[in-house]
Amino acid sequence: MNLPPPAPKDFEVQFNALSAVEFLAMTLFIIASKSLSPTADLLAASSFDNQTRIWEVQANGSTVPKAAIQHDGPALCCTWSKDGTKLFSGGADKAGKMMDITTGQTTQVAAHDAPISCARFADGIGGAGTMVITGSWDKTIKYWDLRTPTPAFSVNMPDRVYSMDVSYPLMVVATAERHIMIYNLNNPSQVFKQLVSPLKWQTRVVSCFPNASGFAIGSIEGRVGIQMAEDKDASLNFSFKCHRDDKNNVHSVNAISFHPTYGTFSTAGGDGTFSFWDKDSKQRLKQFASVGNSISATAFNRNGTIFAYASSYDWGKGHEHYKQGSPNQIFLYALKDEDVKPKPAKQPLRK
Repeated sequence: MNLPPPAPKDFEVQFNALSAVEFLAMTLFIIASKSLSPTADLLAASSFDNQTRIWEVQANGSTVPKAAIQHDGPALCCTWSKDGTKLFSGGADKAGKMMDITTGQTTQVAAHDAPISCARFADGIGGAGTMVITGSWDKTIKYWDLRTPTPAFSVNMPDRVYSMDVSYPLMVVATAERHIMIYNLNNPSQVFKQLVSPLKWQTRVVSCFPNASGFAIGSIEGRVGIQMAEDKDASLNFSFKCHRDDKNNVHSVNAISFHPTYGTFSTAGGDGTFSFWDKDSKQRLKQFASVGNSISATAFNRNGTIFAYASSYDWGKGHEHYKQGSPNQIFLYALKDEDVKPKPAKQPLRK
């Protein structure tokens, strides 16, 4: 089945691959995670077919496959180092593997007692160099100094880790049972604040503000919460409804990504739509039509000119609604300034 795009085709590129995506440096689900490079237009995607793949995005929007990291189980997450020379991939095989982009060599650098669900690079933790932070269903996060084969330290979580994000020095970890753990990475082994999600149902994703002052959280109830890290800013906290159709069916919020320049953000969900939002003026900037399948992961590239999103079934309606042979696709959308630039408030978000 060919899915209808939410924008003209000349603004998009389709990838026929089972993958999650990170633009040198994004994260998905069946497409489990994705990331865009912070220094080049490289796209990485983790997939349930046991691989994290890398493509190079050309100036004309075409793509060239470059490399892949192989796991012994579904690949669940991927993330790039700040300098774009290394890609980390975590999987259901409990292994964390890192590829050196300059040499093409892949080595295992992390391990857990259960699947690795999320990971982020961070620099300067405790005076150290670059570290990889991994979160797992084994109810721990671990900090890996890439110069040694054992974790620098491990921190117990209240439950299985579902999502994690870093905007130095802020790190936010979301676990099962709606626990939210907030860390100042200048003191990484001590929790800065622990709270229960402001949303009533299971957490799907957390994403830190680019300026590290707070984070957004999305859940299966079609709602997003905006939370400030410091108690003194609590008056700025709010939540709003999204990803609900004309029949008032509620869909999960699967992905939240912040624009690197404007600080506005995207949400994407089980209804197959994505939207751009301005948290400061509390309004939606633009909404796109459904692609016909769930959107499982999103990412902006390094300068905010490309938006990548992955379309694949997110299992939100159970196995009985899965369509055998349904395509798993990644699209690139060429952003216009008016899509994501903040605007004066006109209509408040629905609380």
